[in-house]
Amino acid sequence: MKVVIVGGVAGGATAAARIRRLDEKAEIVVFERSGYISYANCGLPYYIGDVITDPEELTLQTPESFFSRFRIDMRVRHEVTAIHPEQKTVSVKNLEKGEEFEETYDKLILCPGAKPVKPRLSGMDLEKLFTLRTVEDTLRIKEYMNQKHPKSVILAGGGFIGLELAENLRELGMDVTIVQRPKQLMNPFDADMASLIHSEMRKHGVTLALGHTVEGFEKKEGGIDVLLKEEEPLHGDMVVLAIGVAPDTHLAREAGLELGIKDSIVVNDRMETSIPDIYAAGDAVQVKHYVTGQEALISLAGPANKQGRIIADNICGGDSRYLGSQGSSVIKVFDMTAAVTGINETNARKSGLDVDTVILSPMSHAGYYPGGKVMTMKVVFEKETYRLLGAQIVGYEGVDKRIDVLATAIHAGLSAIQLKDLDLAYAPPYSSAKDPVNMAGFMIDNISRGILKQWHLKDFDELPRDGSVTLLDVRTAAEYKGGHVEGFQNIPVDEIRERLEELEKEKPVYVICQSGLRSYIATRILEGSGYEAYNFSGGYRFYDAVSHDRCLVDTATACGMEQKRG
Repeated sequence: MKVVIVGGVAGGATAAARIRRLDEKAEIVVFERSGYISYANCGLPYYIGDVITDPEELTLQTPESFFSRFRIDMRVRHEVTAIHPEQKTVSVKNLEKGEEFEETYDKLILCPGAKPVKPRLSGMDLEKLFTLRTVEDTLRIKEYMNQKHPKSVILAGGGFIGLELAENLRELGMDVTIVQRPKQLMNPFDADMASLIHSEMRKHGVTLALGHTVEGFEKKEGGIDVLLKEEEPLHGDMVVLAIGVAPDTHLAREAGLELGIKDSIVVNDRMETSIPDIYAAGDAVQVKHYVTGQEALISLAGPANKQGRIIADNICGGDSRYLGSQGSSVIKVFDMTAAVTGINETNARKSGLDVDTVILSPMSHAGYYPGGKVMTMKVVFEKETYRLLGAQIVGYEGVDKRIDVLATAIHAGLSAIQLKDLDLAYAPPYSSAKDPVNMAGFMIDNISRGILKQWHLKDFDELPRDGSVTLLDVRTAAEYKGGHVEGFQNIPVDEIRERLEELEKEKPVYVICQSGLRSYIATRILEGSGYEAYNFSGGYRFYDAVSHDRCLVDTATACGMEQKRG
């Protein structure tokens, strides 16, 4: 059996190694148009930022090491230019020698990956305008920085690569601005949770120009002007485009393979394409979202590696199936960690799901053990069924641990209520006896029993201000004086029982505290005394952070951009 693989990196390299482990006699040829067959794509921004200093550390395998261990023919700087399914051949060009030839196959695996989105804008050919996707891109940016010593950079795009690059360049002392059309960074997160990421970026000196449309680029004053729609341009010494990627599937289209979302390759759960003996994996394929069952594009290294392994199993006579992508991911944002799994509230509602959420602010470990820090968790679940749909966490230590527990719970089909039953490891330096994941489960269990009734951030603007409801802040007098929502009267939670006469029993009471815990206790006191009471999800801390961010994005961004204009 002869297997030809188009593209190395994650899916292709994994498939090649797995095939060899299953079939010692198979002939395996991998064509990779870049100079690297297996590299740490996610590590590229950290090389630019000098966190990783040796470029060889980015290369997980070389053609020589692959051949030495697996006897796999890895041919870098070779581009497959056409696929001929009828003849079971591919046309290949040696990019170094210019030679072209045909290669036969019994099984073909397509792992072309994705390419950076390059909008049709003026100035796209400027030498100080870069994209970041490959090792070659990384080395090009690093060489420019070492030679020209730029002081400022404009990053177009606020996804994973944009944020990681912003952090690394800021740590090098550069003046960093992120500009993009959406009004929030990191679309996998809901806007309210993204506000916490925005705050951390601003705290470390990154300017956010959100809600602005880039219309082109222009060489000016030794640098580049980023032209904005109906705004003055931004000026930087260099620009990096990080506005997303698109499946690189021109070969598949020309070969007649069925294509899906954004021309991605359609595959079944065995990773088979519409043409026999051709498989595909990685960023170029359309997958099913594990939670919604809907078609999706999810460009992550974990799924790509799993898909490559599944293809190898099936080529070698097995029957492995890809169950779908859940979108679990984590990112370092300066001192913070942000992580997500499943779907967020915004996309759940767009999918037609009737959902609810809980927002809580637990400590990373036992409060009495030194060094604990607050994390903010948002758990999304379906009403009525309490099906667990997704989670987002922004905090410090322990974020990755909790998101992985929640990701596992979603994959296992646990309900949101069952989170309370998980038996999780506890010791004071690592957690609390009631782990944050358990706490989310307790809250959702209380909702299912009618013990906890919530109101949310989206309800603020609709709260009656005509005296028909009671608005109650149960924090201490000092906390209230330090900042509160207009119209809320203050009765500390520990004084409520003695001051019930100040609250009219026929009026619903909407309660808020700093994190949501004291206000929950207050609602139980009130409910037990005959009142109808609702607890604010997230607390004043969450409300203040989100409101402050929205104010900055909507009204103060232009002021923050002034210092960057040319």
